Formats: sequence, C-alpha cells, structure tokens
Amino acid sequence: GQSSPTLNLCICLLYSDMLSAGGSVAAAVKLNKQASEICINWGGGLHHAKKSEASGFCYVNDIVLGILELLKYHQRVLYIDIDVHHGDGVEEAFYTTDRVMTVSFHKYGEYFPGTGDLRDIGAGKGKYYAVNIPLRDGMDDDSYESIFVPIISKVMETFQPSAVVLQCGADSLTGDRLGCFNLTVRGHGKCVEFVKKYGLPFLMVGGGGYTIRNVSRCWTYE
Repeated sequence: GQSSPTLNLCICLLYSDMLSAGGSVAAAVKLNKQASEICINWGGGLHHAKKSEASGFCYVNDIVLGILELLKYHQRVLYIDIDVHHGDGVEEAFYTTDRVMTVSFHKYGEYFPGTGDLRDIGAGKGKYYAVNIPLRDGMDDDSYESIFVPIISKVMETFQPSAVVLQCGADSLTGDRLGCFNLTVRGHGKCVEFVKKYGLPFLMVGGGGYTIRNVSRCWTYE
C-alpha cells in the first residue's frame, strides 16, 4: 500500500538528521587524525535531540555523536552553545561526566525548551561541569560580549580542554522570527573569533536560525 504523507515527512527529516550526524562525526575524525585544525558542519547543530526523544526539530543529536568521537582522542572536550535556545540535549548527554563541560548562553524562562537554569550544574562526577547562562531579551553585541568573554576565558583556564565544539545557532541574531536577542552578524562572529584564538582542535556546527537570509550572511561571515 501507499505510505502516508506524515510517514514520508518523518523519514525525510530523519534522513536529513542522519546526514548531519555523519558530517559532525566525519569532522571529529578529521580533527582526531590532525588532518584539519578547524572543521565546519553548518548542517549540524541539532542540540535538542535526546536519547529517548526527538525535540525542537531535532531527531538525531549530531553534536553528541561528534563529541563522543572526539573523546576517543581527547581527555576533555568543551562544548559552547550560542543558539538563543538552551542546548538541552547535549547537556543531558554529558550531565554526569567530568570529561565534557557544556556551556550554554540562552534565553530562559517561558521559552523553549524551558530548561537551562543557572542552578543546573551537572550531577555526580559531572557536578559543576554544566554551565548555564540565562539571558534577558534584547541582548546586543556589547552586552553579549561582556558576558561571553570572561566566562569562556575562565572556563578555558580552569577546565583546560584539548578540543572545542561550538554550536553557532543564528537565531540569536536580531530580526530572527523565533529569536529575541539583538546580535549583529559581527557580534555573533566575535564569539567564533574569540574561541578560535585558543588554537585548539575546533569543530563548528550550525543550529537554529529562522530568518534565512540572516543565517546565510552569518555563517558566510564566520
């Protein structure tokens, strides 16, 4: 018999996410083999998917799979998330380990996914290895940079990662249809530049972004 339109849509979405996952894993392999210093998968960044459920347009969490690959060669991996939404799926995956530190800058409150409280800091061996920075609406470049730079500087100093993954969700840009921050492309790009200057193996992935022309401008700039 014929398959339903809903089933076909789900299969297409799952296939797309599997391609994203393959890209992030392949990028991590490149970094592990020292074939590249920086790898980029703009089709990745599906940070809401969890082991037990799909969430927030995300079916397969390519970031988690990429980090697991990096952990084969790196003792400590730092994950940074500048999407306007909390990186809940990645945080959940590594909430009880001290080998991955997750740092998420996001809008918090009555806003999807409703997680990422300042007091959510990890558990067990992972206690203090989850860092959440809930932010107010309307964050502009200067305000964001004044928070991002000192926090990431301190994280780098104390955690001393040997590889970094940065989720570059562009829904934190001004004018995004689902966002509420006021970052410019330049301000967003400053975060990338700041992390890049540490010279560590660096995996960059995409993420949210619902005003397409802004997304393309942002990731082209970066």
